[in-house]
Amino acid sequence: MNRSKQSFSLMKKSIVFACTSLISLSALADSNLEGRITDQSQSVYFDGAQIKIKELNLSTVSERDGSFRFPNVKQGTYTLQIHYIGIAPVEKQITISDGVDSSQNYVIGNASNGIENIIVYGQIAGQASALSQQKNAENLKSVVSADAIGQFPDQNAAEALQRLPGLFIQKDQGEGRFVGVRGIDPNLNNVSINGVNVPSPEAGVRSVALDVIPSELIQSLEVSKTVTPDMDANAVGGSIEVKSLSAFDREEQSYSFTTQASHNELVSKTSPKISGSFTDKFALESGAELGVASALSWFKRDFGSHNMETDGGWSTIEVEDSQTGEDIEIFGAEEIEQRSYEISRERLGAALNFDLRTSTTDKYYLRTLYSDFSDDEFRLRNEYKFDKGQVDASSVTDSSAQYTDAEMDRDTKDRIQVQEILSLVAGGENEFDDWAFEYSVGYSKSSETEDGRIDTDFKGEGFDLGYSSNGKTPELTHSADSQDLTNFAMDEVSYSDSLSEDEEISSRFDIKRYFTFDDHYGEFKFGAKYRSREKSNSVDAIVYDGGFGDVTAGEFATPAPDYALGEFGPGLDEDGLHDFVMMNKSSFDINQNESDIITKGESYISTEDVFAAYGMVTMDIEDWHIVAGVRYENTAFSTSGNKVDLIIDETTDSETVNIEAWHVEKDYDHLLPSLNVRYEFNDNLVTRFAYTNTIARPTFGDSAAYQIIESESTQDGNQISTERKAVVGNPDLDPYESTNLDFSIEYYPDEVGVLSAGLFHKNIANFIEQRDVHDNGQWDGYDEVIQMVNGGDAKLSGVELAWTKTFNNGLLLGLNSTFINADSQLPAQSDTVGNLMIGYENNAMSARLTATHKSESFRFYEADAAVYEAAHNQLDFSLQYNLNTSMQVSFNAINITDEPYYLYHGESQNNYQYEQYGRSFQLGFTIKSF
Repeated sequence: MNRSKQSFSLMKKSIVFACTSLISLSALADSNLEGRITDQSQSVYFDGAQIKIKELNLSTVSERDGSFRFPNVKQGTYTLQIHYIGIAPVEKQITISDGVDSSQNYVIGNASNGIENIIVYGQIAGQASALSQQKNAENLKSVVSADAIGQFPDQNAAEALQRLPGLFIQKDQGEGRFVGVRGIDPNLNNVSINGVNVPSPEAGVRSVALDVIPSELIQSLEVSKTVTPDMDANAVGGSIEVKSLSAFDREEQSYSFTTQASHNELVSKTSPKISGSFTDKFALESGAELGVASALSWFKRDFGSHNMETDGGWSTIEVEDSQTGEDIEIFGAEEIEQRSYEISRERLGAALNFDLRTSTTDKYYLRTLYSDFSDDEFRLRNEYKFDKGQVDASSVTDSSAQYTDAEMDRDTKDRIQVQEILSLVAGGENEFDDWAFEYSVGYSKSSETEDGRIDTDFKGEGFDLGYSSNGKTPELTHSADSQDLTNFAMDEVSYSDSLSEDEEISSRFDIKRYFTFDDHYGEFKFGAKYRSREKSNSVDAIVYDGGFGDVTAGEFATPAPDYALGEFGPGLDEDGLHDFVMMNKSSFDINQNESDIITKGESYISTEDVFAAYGMVTMDIEDWHIVAGVRYENTAFSTSGNKVDLIIDETTDSETVNIEAWHVEKDYDHLLPSLNVRYEFNDNLVTRFAYTNTIARPTFGDSAAYQIIESESTQDGNQISTERKAVVGNPDLDPYESTNLDFSIEYYPDEVGVLSAGLFHKNIANFIEQRDVHDNGQWDGYDEVIQMVNGGDAKLSGVELAWTKTFNNGLLLGLNSTFINADSQLPAQSDTVGNLMIGYENNAMSARLTATHKSESFRFYEADAAVYEAAHNQLDFSLQYNLNTSMQVSFNAINITDEPYYLYHGESQNNYQYEQYGRSFQLGFTIKSF
């Protein structure tokens, strides 16, 4: 019997033993106490309220629909205490009769003093809901509620999450895409929608680009920084849960409709946006209640960006002195690029959710979410190439050089990229006396298609080119002939289709048994989950390197683009190039070897099956709330791809490509204990401690079965030498394994707010990094082999601080900062991330000025020097004015200071990438029924 079967058999026996033990426990009392926490009008329900039975020292937390339940309460008269942040505690006398269930709504807030309106709507509502859920959570958690999302000028889930303590985002073309937690790479997080793991539409990665989920479809966002045994273990950074709308979030029918115009200053274009939602509940003849919730969002954004990049970075290079003919060494760049982007992004998001309540203890649901995100991009690029020319030694300084007889390329990229995410999950919850059962089946699929991509390249030679680099954007110099497009001949064209797919099916069940031990309330919980995932990347590329005739770039000339980073020169016509390639590609010369290398080398299929089982116990002992248990996960991984070997023999003037299929399988398992402890000094002061173990599986790109090898033989006299280089995947990678310690203290004043401080430490084993492994004994005869490998341990510690305060005069303040210290350079890890918010709110209007900060972070190594992402500071403003109780106008200003994106190589003055996006302004109108 192999290890996987042995582990499964052991886990199965453990589950059977646990079930037998639980059934043997004595039955509890027969009466149940149920209810819902609502407002004075009984139209809004409160999520995260803490409900206590004082005399029994029992407590629970209300669900998103305001409901709560105490099973099997002994008969008697008790004091029911309800705590919700921002509202004075409520006490109710209740009487439990033997065998008679009690169920009613419990009102909190006081409409007569105005508190009710403040709590239900606006910025304070969002904070009160999020902080209540955070305070009463079993683990360390941060929450963004739907009310809070509506107060930010954020267009998607990623941008909404960046406001939370310890979170940062990675951007693409100025928009937030990937979310990192506490300085950890986004690939090491877990992301789920309505409890179903979300596969990534992008090839090679695990991180989910949350910009494909419009903020209007979201009811709440939850970030768990510590995990409990019933949660997926692949969360070294954290676990992000996206919850979509439910009709039971409100009592009555509700709807909203928003229309908005967005203007990008850089390209002077205005874009439309429309979104809406609708929820309602229907009584069925059987007495059951059916809830239907739907949401739709459409946004088309036309914008652009201006970019400068130094390909290969800055290093000591050897060039020929144009005056003496001697080789000299200079510190400089071999290639600097100007890039101008025209981009049109369109998002369509839809959610349709059904909830069926046949009783207060029997609930069933079907939740769906669909997102379609298209990115239409046309890029102009000028490549100044300095390695082929001759440098004028007299022009060389520490930051500048001039070249004669240099090369320059002008090329284009024309592509439409479409990403789709579909998430379906059906499940139910049933409670029988002191037992509770939850179960679900889920299906999710993500894809990214890029059909008909066309790349064209025009080459020019014999130019005088130079650069001066004294800042973030090098100043380029050129001779007049480099601006004449007739001097650039068509050199290469590529036409490609690609498809990346990520598909997962899952099923899970959880069983809960309530009990009392020595008059202390607790529950046993155990369950299992199975996930089967397939990730594939398919590329079909054709590279053409001849047959173009005398075609030059001059035949496609257009006026120079409006480029903010220097003189760009004339542009190239997108439609003209597209039509020319499509009409003539059948007569072009195909470079079959290059086509095969791209097509076979970049295509792979990987599968991953994960079986998980867990057991845990939750106990309330006086003011202690303890969650302890263990999770087991077994992973079966396989990958299929190709070994592609390009053999160049200059002695025979031949070039061949050999392709060999490659398949690898790998199994591994983990036993992961955890402990989460919450201690309440009083109603306002809470402390937490957590010891957890998490993992993160290697990205599919790093672990894919592929090898791209190049062997080149040359002859010098009678001596023949062969140089071999390779870039290879590593299917034998072990997953990251992290041991985590967390301690925090949180003070919640009587008003809406929090003052908190936390310490965290992560010890991460099997850290994955890129290395040259040609000398590891497996690649004899190779000069360079680039591969991702497990690189030992990495330790990370940090402090997380947060302060949120509301004032009676309507002023709101918020500040959070996370300070991180790592013993090595971790990819995407910033030492400091933080947010500052200043807001004001009254019955008529709501305003908020927000600032986000992310310090510099290490990205990767190139040419023996580190590439860093510079610190990023962004300032945004939002204003909302209520025309009446159902209509609202809004104005948002995004990236007010026009903050660029900047990477540098080694030193801050060495440009690696500089990109500018401009400011954006939004004007919107909303009508809603709540």
